[in-house]
Formats: sequence, C-alpha cells, structure tokens
Amino acid sequence: MIQLATAKPVRANQRGGTARGRVKQYVLDTNVLIHDPQSVFHFKEHFVWIPVEVLEELDRFKAESTTRGANAREVHRHLSAIFKTTRDMQNGVALPNGGKIRIAINRKLRRLDDQWVCAADSPRSQLVNTLFPNLDSPDNRILATAAHIADSETPPTILVSKDLNMQLKARTLGLEVEDYRTDRVEDSDIRRTVHPADDEAYDTIVIPANRLQALASQGEILLRQEPELNQYVLLANQDDHTHGIPAKHLGGGRFRKLHNDCLAIRGGRAFKAANLGQRFFLDALFDPAMTLVTVYGKAGTGKTLLSVGAALQQVQQGGYDKLLITRVIMPTGKDIGFLPGTKEEKMQPWVQPAYDALDLLLSKPKQPDEFNHQRQSRRKHVPYLNGHGQAAEPHLNGNGAGKPMHPYEPLLQHGTIEIEAMAHIRGRSLPNAIFIVDEAQQLTPHEAKTLVTRMGKGSKLILIGDLAQIDNPYVDAHTNGLVYTRSRLAGQPFMAHINLFKGERGVMAEMAADLM
Repeated sequence: MIQLATAKPVRANQRGGTARGRVKQYVLDTNVLIHDPQSVFHFKEHFVWIPVEVLEELDRFKAESTTRGANAREVHRHLSAIFKTTRDMQNGVALPNGGKIRIAINRKLRRLDDQWVCAADSPRSQLVNTLFPNLDSPDNRILATAAHIADSETPPTILVSKDLNMQLKARTLGLEVEDYRTDRVEDSDIRRTVHPADDEAYDTIVIPANRLQALASQGEILLRQEPELNQYVLLANQDDHTHGIPAKHLGGGRFRKLHNDCLAIRGGRAFKAANLGQRFFLDALFDPAMTLVTVYGKAGTGKTLLSVGAALQQVQQGGYDKLLITRVIMPTGKDIGFLPGTKEEKMQPWVQPAYDALDLLLSKPKQPDEFNHQRQSRRKHVPYLNGHGQAAEPHLNGNGAGKPMHPYEPLLQHGTIEIEAMAHIRGRSLPNAIFIVDEAQQLTPHEAKTLVTRMGKGSKLILIGDLAQIDNPYVDAHTNGLVYTRSRLAGQPFMAHINLFKGERGVMAEMAADLM
C-alpha cells in the first residue's frame, strides 16, 4: 500500500479537535462504504459528503447475495435512517459524533445528447474535462463532484478511497486524497511473515538446566513473567542453547509443555510436525480452550494440511460434530450461484487445496504389492471405512458408473465434512463445529466479524492466510480481516496466534516463495 503524503483521516477512537481546529470536507468513494458500512460515523466533527453517484453504484450491488451486496444494503439502511425528508437530503443532517453528513449533487454535471458533460468553469473542473472526459464512468463523475466540492466549500476537501487508481487520478487534479484507515492495523508480525526469513523468529527464553528438566518431567513450571511475551516460546538451556523445549505461556509466568506435535487420521496417514512453528500450530489446533486460531504463513508452510488434519482427527474422536471448510472467493468477484451444479460442485475449484489435503490424509501409503492385480481384485470387495471408522459404501460414484470415489466423498455425503460458501454464512449459527477459513487475508474486517459472530457453543474457528498474497483490491496487509481479527481479539483467553516461517513443501517451492 502506498504511504500517502497527506494528513491522516480521523479515526473512530480519536478524541478532541482537528489539526488547527479546521473542519474538513470528506468525500467518500463507494468502496469505502462497501468496505465498512459504518464508515460514515467515523469522521467525528467533520463534514461527510456522499456523492449521488455513490448511491447509483450501491444500487447496482444491493441485489447480490455476496457480502458486498449485504454491505450495500446495510449502507442503504443507515442512509435511510439518517435522511428522512427531502430537506435532510438538501441541507444535510447532524451526526451524533458532532459531524454532518450530506448528499453531494454536482449540478454542473448534465446529461446532453446521450452523454455526460461537466459545465463547471473552475480550473479544477476544467481539468476533469481535459484529463477524464469519459464521464459515463461513475468514478470520473465522483472525481468531478469531489472537485466541485473542493472549489465551492471551505477547505480542505479530502477524497477518501480504497481504490489506488482513483487515488492517483485524484492527485492529478490537485485533490487531497487518503485511504480509509480507521480499521488499519499496525502489526509487527506482518513484515516478518511476508519477507524471507533466515530462521524461525520465535521468542526464546534462556533458563537454567534444572528448570528445563523440571518442565520436561512436570509438564509445567513457573518463571519470571516476561513483558509482552508471545503465547508460544522456546525455553532454551543456558548451558547449551541448542537444546530447548517449546512451551506455551499461560500468563503470570506459567509455562507448559506442548501437548500435541503430531496428528493421526483414523484409516489414513499420520504426520509429525516438521519444524518449531508447526509444533506451536498443532498445539493450538488441538487445545480445546483455544476456540479461535489465527495463522500468518507463506505458501508451503503447512497451514491448510495441518488445519484440515487436526480438525478431521478431532471430528473422528468426537470432539466436534462436523468440519466446515470455506475459502474466500476473490479472483472473479462473482457470486458462486452463476456456476452450475450443487454448492459443493460450485465451491470445488476454490476449496481444491482442502480436498487435496483430505486426499492425502485419508489415503494410506501404497505398498509395492498393492499394485498386484490379484490383490487389488480382492480389495475391491473390502468395505470402505468412513471418517468415523464405520463401514461405508464402496468406492463408486453416485451414478453407479464404477468410477473410484475420493476417500473424502463419503464424509461429504454423511455431513461429517461440509463445504460452505462465504455468501451463505450470514444468519447461520454453528454450534459444536470446527470451521476452517482458507485465504482469510482476502476478508474485509466486516466479513471477519460476520464469521466470528457465527460461532456457537463448543465451536472452533481457524483463520489461515498468506499476507503476501492479497487479491482483494479493497484491503491490504494492514486492513484485511485476518490481521483485524488478530489485533482486536489478541490477549483474549480463547485466542491463539501462530506465525509460520519455514516452508516444507519442497526446496523449489520454498525458494520460489522467498525469491519470486
């Protein structure tokens, strides 16, 4: 994200007056309202302008069953509650925070001969006509309206947009422009996890050998509490720093050994943590007290495989009723309803990494003699064991054509595993379920809040993402739902956060993640 060389916008929690006591004119772009439907209330004593073109764009989104559509409808509800009469629309309405909100109508914009023209004669408006003459574009009309406000109202006028190209276009007009930063998070782990690391940068505490031995034998020790200490640390022997025991800080200087460092799928494979970060991750995944787990990690660090494996094992053991998996759909930006088939078939291209993990977890390593034709013929009649160790239907697909089934398909059919779409989460309550959200770095803070508030009693939510791979044009590494959730809920007794640094997919994949 480009660092803007302008004054910072007023944050929701900011108190007191503005710089030099000036009231600013903030013009909001459509993407700001879609990003945060509450944004109109976050500018304190300043004036907030909503260009009428923004209402037009919101109207296009309101029928969508996506989160964008839900946010557009929420904005409409807020504006309808604020503007109750025509006079309100014309004169503006005072907000509870001391500011004022108005609908901006640029009367110099007119529709003539089936095209938009800007009849304003101010220098900035003339520059709009010169540089961005295609006023059929709502973005250009919003720029023209912002220029009109800047020329006619008490300065300063600031356009607030999350669209980088819109910001650049505004600067060419001499307009002040800022990103919406009310929900921006300053997290030191962001830079650590998106850049190549020479080693796993976890906190280390050096302690005497006898205290380390006490931890190994007793499982828990009490030490002097370290300030701002992360939950997971390495306790190292002061006589030999190469020897240590990973531990979890429980608070108050209490440390305990990790409980789990491997996973074993009934009827499938077993995996052991390959590095220190994965040991921390597995401990958090299997800890029933940690009902929210957030993870930052680059490609190949094992985020999806370990999440799916630990979740499936706990479902098999009866800790949870079912496993739900979703992935944020970002490349096309379209509702999955435009795709044919069932919900699972529509979601398959997006959750394929989870399916790949399930395939690996539920398939036993093949032995050389399993490729003998006679042995395979006998095995065709052996009943398949589902995820709970119960006999299931043979490995045939639903149409009876004899095509082998994937080992996870019986789990889908029995409801043990459920593939969910983000567009269908709103309104649901999910008790006693373990829910994995892949690509959580694509979430907006509002979407993340929707997810967290869906979790019922006995449920666990796992948010995993790579902060270096963000495709959502309206969030960045500091404003996405994953870092927002970690920031707002950090320190809560039900939450754990893990950073994964080391890739285990392969040498080529690790080098590509670091160097490309």
